[in-house]
Amino acid sequence: MKAAVLHRPGTPLTVEDVDLDDPGPGEVTIRVLAAGVCHSDLHYMNGDLNARLPAVLGHEGAGVVERVGEGVTRVRPGDSVITLWRPRCGDCAFCTTGRPALCALGRVQAASGGLLDGTSRLSLNGEKIHHLMGVSCFAEQCVVSERSVVPIDPDIPPHIAAITGCAVVTGVGTALNVMKDATAQGVVVIGAGGVGLSAVMGLRLIGADPIVAVDTVEAKLEKALELGATHTVNVRTQDLAKALARISPKPMTWSLDAVGAPRTLAQAIEVVGTGGTVVAVGLGKVGATAAVPINPLVQQEKRLIGSLYGSANTPVDIPKLADLFKAGRLPLDKLLGEQYELSQINEAYAALARGATGRAVIVSSGQR
Repeated sequence: MKAAVLHRPGTPLTVEDVDLDDPGPGEVTIRVLAAGVCHSDLHYMNGDLNARLPAVLGHEGAGVVERVGEGVTRVRPGDSVITLWRPRCGDCAFCTTGRPALCALGRVQAASGGLLDGTSRLSLNGEKIHHLMGVSCFAEQCVVSERSVVPIDPDIPPHIAAITGCAVVTGVGTALNVMKDATAQGVVVIGAGGVGLSAVMGLRLIGADPIVAVDTVEAKLEKALELGATHTVNVRTQDLAKALARISPKPMTWSLDAVGAPRTLAQAIEVVGTGGTVVAVGLGKVGATAAVPINPLVQQEKRLIGSLYGSANTPVDIPKLADLFKAGRLPLDKLLGEQYELSQINEAYAALARGATGRAVIVSSGQR
């Protein structure tokens, strides 16, 4: 099969003929129909995040189950599914308390570059290569644990299903699960990429007001207004504090950093008023730190919290998001950016690095 392989950080992906083993016990083979162009993969490509290499990248995917291994009970051939880059083992302390984003087995896949047993189903020229986060969906097919898929209504288009499995559940999930008390309260969303725009949609659902989207690319800010932001600030040309003062006489109660850079997290802390809450969602470079002003944190009782994968119970929340899309309450079609074929994957990531608007998707040739 064709798959996009990263051999070394700082080098382009190469689309190569990769061998894929049959699914083992508890595993499934998926025919990949769509895969989202997520910034997290770019972090691995440029070395900001570490992965076992060589590896087939891609973690935001959707497709159809082709084969199942021994003992698989959750899905069967022909089912439409979304991949999960964090499995839900169902047994660890986090899964049993409804926090599968923190599932203990996620660390096994990340550290080993394999599936849940730590081994790989991928090989290149006779040598084993690695999976990324137990998914590796920048490929025509992938083998994943059945605990790393969620069945989805087959009526949901594959490109919509793919982005729901990462960007959407992260952004909308953070709004619904972490910021659910922000109704009628002011929120600043820093970063209008796929996750930030998804957060805007989620905040609109819960009735936050005002919703201020912040970015440096005007086209992204226009998209944010289309998806539910009430105001935007282009920090390339505007002072953020002054702009917020014009938007609302009251300080913002919430902020969300969807970028993950030291400067953006510092901004997120600064813009909330007394009693405000800062939610960190974006991932940064390994080892990156941000300075936190101690006295305002204490004297104003600000809170700084992290949220991974939208703090979602993914097998429950992802189908709910799909239902919201079908009901017309979550305009995920408007979130989509350009569509590319697998052979164009480096073009897709070059566009992302330049600030492309919306969530781009790699689609199989039959889906374009």
